[in-house]
Amino acid sequence: MAGPYPLPVHSHGKSRVRVSRVWREGDVHHFCEWSVNTMLESPMEHSFINGENTGMTATDTQKNTVYIVAKRMSQRCSVDEYAIALAQHFVKTYPLVTKAKVFVEQKPWKRVAIGGQAHDHGYALEGSEIRTTYVTADKAGKVEVTGGVKEMSVLKTTQSGYVGFLKDEYTMLPDSTDRILATTVTSTWKYSTLPPCFDAAFNAAKAGIVEKFYGPCKGGVYSPSVQYTLHQMGTGVLDKVPQIESIFFNCPNLHFLPCAPVTATFNNDVYVATSEPHGNIEAVVTRKGAVAHTSKL
Repeated sequence: MAGPYPLPVHSHGKSRVRVSRVWREGDVHHFCEWSVNTMLESPMEHSFINGENTGMTATDTQKNTVYIVAKRMSQRCSVDEYAIALAQHFVKTYPLVTKAKVFVEQKPWKRVAIGGQAHDHGYALEGSEIRTTYVTADKAGKVEVTGGVKEMSVLKTTQSGYVGFLKDEYTMLPDSTDRILATTVTSTWKYSTLPPCFDAAFNAAKAGIVEKFYGPCKGGVYSPSVQYTLHQMGTGVLDKVPQIESIFFNCPNLHFLPCAPVTATFNNDVYVATSEPHGNIEAVVTRKGAVAHTSKL
């Protein structure tokens, strides 16, 4: 029996389901590890309001489905393709599920190279960055994919400054035309159409970010602010991947503070490394006419 207060939004799912997959192609093996979150939308108001669970796809069922869909991916696939298959399974299999939302993080396992030769089955974790994907699928067959990356740490020791900002009685920050620029990029990008290869699209998007942050190997490129560099990274991604229509960035400004050790002077050489407090810059860059998407992260 409905109460006096409506329940306009509700869903249920399973979080942090860890699954790994090996594809054995002769002596060469391919490996990935994913952390999967699922969330289903269905007319389950009676469960919330009356405590009655008829027709509900249990979260334990969702957990088990994460593994069976991974099993069914008999050919090597991207994390995005896996998430699409999982989301479509839920809306096609369960009559009451109207929309499935799947968010997956991929750990950065990379094939080991020894003596310049790629190992057949050896892998090691490389760096801290995590590839992400967020997929929604509905009963009408509509699929939307948002790729991304998080914990992507980048730094350059020069070619960065910050001048001309408002100064008042609360401002202690001096102008600077030579400072360390460091951030940990979190970015998500919405596809308007699905790319022919998700792995290639991800690598191109990452290249667009990296190239605009660092600039040419010889000399680099000057950054007058994190804001400016963020926008440049967005344009770099949109230039490289035509299927992307909107890209979100969160870029904390991680400070390395000049340090003059006792009995010495600062000569652009010794810094105090800090992680907090830090500045925090966010923006969405889009193609003309595209709607800015909201980050899942």
